[in-house]
Amino acid sequence: MQDVNTMEKKLAEYKCDTNEAICLKLVRFPEDVDDDSTTFHPEYSHQLFGDDEVAFGYKGLQIQLFYSAGNLSTLFKVKYSAKVTEKFDCVEPDDVEGKIREVIPAGFSCNTDDFISLLEKEANFKPFGTLLHTYTVHSVEEGEDLTYQIHKVNVSCPGFKEFHERLQTFLLWFIETASFIDADDDRWDFFLVFEKYNKDGETLFAVVGYMTVYNYYVYPDKTRPRVSQMLILPPFQGEGHGAQLLEAVHRYYCTCPKVQDITAEDPSDNYVKLRDFVLVKLCMALPSFSTDRLKHGFSEEMAHEAQDKLKINKKHARRVYEILRLRATDMSDVEQARDYRLEVKKRLYGPYRKNQREITKMKKCLRPEELASHVSQMDTQVQHEELEKSYQEVLGDYRRVIERLALV
Repeated sequence: MQDVNTMEKKLAEYKCDTNEAICLKLVRFPEDVDDDSTTFHPEYSHQLFGDDEVAFGYKGLQIQLFYSAGNLSTLFKVKYSAKVTEKFDCVEPDDVEGKIREVIPAGFSCNTDDFISLLEKEANFKPFGTLLHTYTVHSVEEGEDLTYQIHKVNVSCPGFKEFHERLQTFLLWFIETASFIDADDDRWDFFLVFEKYNKDGETLFAVVGYMTVYNYYVYPDKTRPRVSQMLILPPFQGEGHGAQLLEAVHRYYCTCPKVQDITAEDPSDNYVKLRDFVLVKLCMALPSFSTDRLKHGFSEEMAHEAQDKLKINKKHARRVYEILRLRATDMSDVEQARDYRLEVKKRLYGPYRKNQREITKMKKCLRPEELASHVSQMDTQVQHEELEKSYQEVLGDYRRVIERLALV
């Protein structure tokens, strides 16, 4: 038994956390390759290495996936200080290299010198597609305003399909349920963010992030763009690029008469918060959302104007109304606070009312013990507690949007 435990402990030394082992980098200059400060790591690696996100068989494992900042030319190398087969003949290490090769497209370099030579060609790289929007962000680190561009691209753009195959590999590391898309489908729209920067007097471009949108058909002659995946790469997160991208995408589709409204596929909590901020910012300019109209409640005029001018559906327009009404409400005033609370809780109570109606319908077909089970789920005290909890969570989300608006 002792020998078995000793063997297990020794083998445990050959387990590596793949989120730490995978080293990602966007390389602008040759010196970036050996600069650890430019390295970032995945949030997720379970799609390749299982739910425990562990690779077995190595000590000091380092999986290098370095990309040129613009064209995303790729360097792939696997390093380690020791391998399990060097000491234990009967144990096989995980095929780390094979797993990575399954997801990165062919054409990568395995030699650092070859990769650095590709950096010299970055001057030839120019953003794909049509320029939609240009903006600046002040960089404290650089001490200057940096310029960014947002481009709209479709897959027919020469060279883009190959570029997208390299770009989408980042999704695996930063979106928990990420999947690759069929980019050959011409219903896909792509929106890319690039930073303009100078190198030896030349203007170059670096990838910041992107969004994919699928255009669904809506009878009889409309489309409904649905945001599929959105990613701002880690070196650029927290700088406002996500809001700039989402607003630019909304403004683009607002110019398309065939678009009914814009939705999102299985949005994350962070995406919902970002969307709240962007839609509120856009709706503030609409007459129906003016401060003097907010106190009269959510109206069909608000829903219609948001849909007609900004392609925002009724559900999202209602959420925008609640945020703007909170912004215009003096919550220290007992009466104003009560009116606002009742207005929001009335909407939140909708699912409970629906559940009650369903129970009423089921009374005729349920056995007594089944009915008792359903009714117990609808205990009034529990409802009130859940409703208050939901209200406080919504209030917290709304206040964060209002705080961010104050900084604009």
